[in-house]
Amino acid sequence: MLRPALALVLILASGLALASPPKAFTATYRVLRDGAPMGEASVSLKPLGDGQWEYRKHLRGTSGLAAMLGADVEEVSRFRWKGDVPEAIRYDYRLDAAIKAKQRHLVVDWNTRQVTVDEGKGAITYPARPGMVERNTTALAIGLALQDGRKQIDLPVAVKQEVEAQQFKVGGKERVAVPAGSFDAVRVDRTDADRGFSAWYAPGRYPLPVKLSQKDGGDLTMELVSFR
Repeated sequence: MLRPALALVLILASGLALASPPKAFTATYRVLRDGAPMGEASVSLKPLGDGQWEYRKHLRGTSGLAAMLGADVEEVSRFRWKGDVPEAIRYDYRLDAAIKAKQRHLVVDWNTRQVTVDEGKGAITYPARPGMVERNTTALAIGLALQDGRKQIDLPVAVKQEVEAQQFKVGGKERVAVPAGSFDAVRVDRTDADRGFSAWYAPGRYPLPVKLSQKDGGDLTMELVSFR
């Protein structure tokens, strides 16, 4: 009977008490490519019942070439909380544009601990890992790790053919100005890959970044407009 209480005392004493998972929210972002306005994005979190949650991101092209091509991207994740980690259950990606269409469907069978990914060209299956997230929920998982006070963040992330061990370094604070305001934000950089990923968080206020920059097919930046 004393062991759970003793464990809790030790966790609190070491400063490693976990942050509570966030409540439902909706955030909006301004999206820029190579510094020029491209579109707008909405990000939302809501409970589905039976211990499952939905995390949805919808990006719509409103300016420049993205608007001309009618670019529309939607990513929908279903997960369950494992502590404060959004452990993946399902992920769907859809890109629609005048010259290109793409989709990805990922599902995790936790009974067999298998991940199945299908992009319409034949399914790929590989072993799942406990506490695994996927590309859409990675930014949320990082934000919750920051609220826990973590300085180095290691995440198992389900991608197309495997679970990647992605690593993120927590740096110092930087002053960041976005449409939602100015923040003394904590900078986080991915350190295990050549692809540039940098995000700025205000962990005392939001579980999502106030600014995110990713070099993947161009310099794409998301800046927070509102959070409710």
